[in-house]
Amino acid sequence: MNSLRMLGKEEENDDVEVTWEDQQRINTFSKLNTRMRNLEEKLQELKQEKEALDDLATELELADEDELVLYRVGEAFLHMPLPKAQKRLEQDQSDLDARISNLSTSTEDCDTQMKALKVQLYAKFGSAINLDE
Repeated sequence: MNSLRMLGKEEENDDVEVTWEDQQRINTFSKLNTRMRNLEEKLQELKQEKEALDDLATELELADEDELVLYRVGEAFLHMPLPKAQKRLEQDQSDLDARISNLSTSTEDCDTQMKALKVQLYAKFGSAINLDE
């Protein structure tokens, strides 16, 4: 059963006026938080794809030189000579590394902006606002 109680002096919330600028900061923080979560999900997917490409590179090293291998291009698999598949794999790995690097940079930028907004918002609102997950 819920019990009602009075708030102590330290728990009381001093009503701080939320200005239009404060609301904009809160909205910006929320947008950055959502964007950061999406970037982290995408980054995790790309890291798994990178791991799969690394495993493929190991497998291709063990294949015979004269053997045709199946290599995925988009949604289809194509038969390719081993040297061509290895060259294609190197290109795919470098492209993926660049995408991972870009996403990591974007994630760091979001984090930096969020930390700056947290400082401003906590300075004004204190415990009246919760910006942690």
